[in-house]
Amino acid sequence: MLVKLNEIEKAALESLDAIHDQAALEAWRVANVGRSSRLMQIFAELGKLSKEERPAVGAAANRVKVALEAALAERGEAIKNAALAKSLEEDQLDVTLPGRGIHMGRLHPSTQQLRRVLDILADMGFQVYTSREVETDEMNFQLLNFPPHHPAREMQDTFFVEAGDRGDNPIMLRTQTSPGQIRAMHEFVAMDPDNPPPIRIAVPGMCFRYEQITARSEIQFNQVEGLVVGENITFSDLKGTLNDFARRMFGQNARTRFRASYFPFTEPSAEIDVECFLCGGKGCAVCKSSGWLEILGCGMVHPIVLQNGGYDPSRYSGYAWGMGPERQLMLRYKIDDIRYFWGNDLRFLEQF
Repeated sequence: MLVKLNEIEKAALESLDAIHDQAALEAWRVANVGRSSRLMQIFAELGKLSKEERPAVGAAANRVKVALEAALAERGEAIKNAALAKSLEEDQLDVTLPGRGIHMGRLHPSTQQLRRVLDILADMGFQVYTSREVETDEMNFQLLNFPPHHPAREMQDTFFVEAGDRGDNPIMLRTQTSPGQIRAMHEFVAMDPDNPPPIRIAVPGMCFRYEQITARSEIQFNQVEGLVVGENITFSDLKGTLNDFARRMFGQNARTRFRASYFPFTEPSAEIDVECFLCGGKGCAVCKSSGWLEILGCGMVHPIVLQNGGYDPSRYSGYAWGMGPERQLMLRYKIDDIRYFWGNDLRFLEQF
């Protein structure tokens, strides 16, 4: 076997000298140090040797293997350098050609729509107010007229955060931006407890609900909350504000309608539809042949919520609404699956 190993090494090195390209080099590797090579067959036969012969043959086989692998690496580097030198000598570079363009990043479509909504509201005199995403049950539900075990809580499946025994006030990821109403009212009341200043704010942010992910529902979504509190605020003020918003968002000829609804934190409550801007109200697949598209829910702030925020409901009144930027995008661009927004598929995102 020692003689055979010397023959294998000599023949392999001689054949390596005649190789000048990567394809031939790969074929040489397979033939001489691959699993089915003659060298590897000797390693497989070591177990058949006697205890006296095995160490010498094993050491010689390892030496040959190391030598061949070193020669392979050296030849590979030489071929690579030769190819580079040939390319530099023969290839030409046209310096008059334009350079490669830089791939620019861009805002996520949800962020674009969120900024558009806030730009319109800011132009209408609303101040942007940000609130936390991790809330207590008290802020997210109780102070918004959702007492414990209230049946309306079933409308919103919640992500609760384990934070010890907190009784009826556990920590959670907010299911809505409405807790920002309470926090804003508390801050405004702290400015002047006897005569709290009026409020006109927009509260944007991410919300989370423990729901089955489908084409129409996600576990996370953006929302924009609106809150106005002051003296002599009426439902007519709410209608005028939201009608103006709809015209600014969907065009000056946009028509709206208000439908009675129910939310625990507003009374009376309503949902707003805008005339389908795709079919002009004639009926299509997007508006389900109704001619109308739902864009938000709203209502007059419930007296209990005003009181929980520190405002005297006998003196102050207000209105609030909540809208979803992703839903507006789905309606405008005929997007039939909300999962596209958070799927990170560039084929979808780069369209915006």
